[in-house]
Amino acid sequence: MRIGLAGAGRIGAFHAETLSRLQGVDELVIADADPVRARQVADKVGARTVADTTALLGSGLDGLVIAAATSVHASLLEAAIAAGVPAFCEKPVAPDVAGTVAVRDQARAANAAIQVGFQRRFDAGYRNVREALHQGRLGWVHTLRATTCDPAPPPAAYIAGSGGIFRDCSVHDFDIIRWVTGREIQTVFATGANRGAEFFAAADDVATAAAVLTLDDDSLAVVSATRYNGAGYDVRLEVLGSQDSMSVGLDDRLPLRSAEPGAPKPAGVAYPNFMERFAPAYAEELTDFVNLVATGAPSPCTVEDALEAFYVAEACELSRHEGRPVQVAEVRRD
Repeated sequence: MRIGLAGAGRIGAFHAETLSRLQGVDELVIADADPVRARQVADKVGARTVADTTALLGSGLDGLVIAAATSVHASLLEAAIAAGVPAFCEKPVAPDVAGTVAVRDQARAANAAIQVGFQRRFDAGYRNVREALHQGRLGWVHTLRATTCDPAPPPAAYIAGSGGIFRDCSVHDFDIIRWVTGREIQTVFATGANRGAEFFAAADDVATAAAVLTLDDDSLAVVSATRYNGAGYDVRLEVLGSQDSMSVGLDDRLPLRSAEPGAPKPAGVAYPNFMERFAPAYAEELTDFVNLVATGAPSPCTVEDALEAFYVAEACELSRHEGRPVQVAEVRRD
């Protein structure tokens, strides 16, 4: 099959290497706003390039992988839907709720095949804790604790267009909490602060944030995030139940040392970034997408799923600005 790749930046180049190795992908075609960058990536993986995304969608694709700038995700998805081409899209589907709803509605009307890139769903640890929970081995859940800690902030220009820490970063935690538990998040109470660079405040953003979520079964989740975790990239989920508890991310590369005398420190080197931490999951999600294209299998992460996580992020931003609990229903646009 012929797979198109829109975007040859950091994550696009990573996806190009994965796609070039996948069984069933006979040809990879790449387009990027920077044709030199597209050519460099294509030469590395044995792909070919076309001038732009219009030419890409006109090249007889069986499937399209969207790893371009956030600002064009929605338009590329809409073009893929109109062309009848199954699409994989890195989150977010659109920069805002209204744009996401519009894509959702178009996809529904066309019965389009779209997979959104929430890669944690393909990580072995998250899958194991989900299985344990759904098999009843943890009992009933009372508390979840999720954290995403970047070792250093991205550039100021990225923050200015990111949509804020809840929409850009914690949205992964919101999605994985829904996926692991099978429950919906009903209420949020969020806050944030900045002890780092001034460009966060200039973008009406924060460098560190936290939110308490109430799920529809009255379990509670605490979600925290920061751009300044100097020890390394730290992503974890703790699920605490009435019978047992499990943690995702508690391994030899955890960037956290015990203060207890004599306790051993993690044996490995801390993860430097999300791409290294989730490399196997990124490969697995694209394997699933290629299978979706080949067999018509259902999407493992739909636009509806992405919209639900975005609603929670939107509610957290509203809560942070207004200093009050917010019902997720308040921000719905359905």
